[in-house]
Amino acid sequence: MEMTLQLTIDCADPRGMVAFWTEALAYVPEPPPGGQATWRQYWLDTGVPEEELPEGAGETSESIVDPAGTGPRVWFQCVPEAKSVKNRLHLDLKVGGGRGVPLAVRTQRVTDTVDRLTGAGATVFRVMDEPGMDYYGVVLQDPEGNEFCVC
Repeated sequence: MEMTLQLTIDCADPRGMVAFWTEALAYVPEPPPGGQATWRQYWLDTGVPEEELPEGAGETSESIVDPAGTGPRVWFQCVPEAKSVKNRLHLDLKVGGGRGVPLAVRTQRVTDTVDRLTGAGATVFRVMDEPGMDYYGVVLQDPEGNEFCVC
């Protein structure tokens, strides 16, 4: 049996999340299949009833994909409620290079990525920089408050 992996992130603004996470992951918005103009048209053509599609759903991409085809698809599912507690699952963006890379180099790589992502709308939540540890990482929050790590 074939299986694929999709990450689904609940959110209030799929368009905003697509914009942020394409920058964060170097992904691209997923085009609608079969040459359809929009995802909404694709869903309607596959038999999804109009009344099941919220207003505006599928007019722009609500999912992103790895252009290399190796990473999982990420779908941003519009939900009415706001995030209220800590994530039970989060993403780690591993940019440092691992312990074989000097700590100063890893720290700079993390810092450069954090600067880029805060410029795209993320906020710093916590810095993981304990004295005496050969580790540096930063916990960020995306524009809707979902935590993720850059390490």
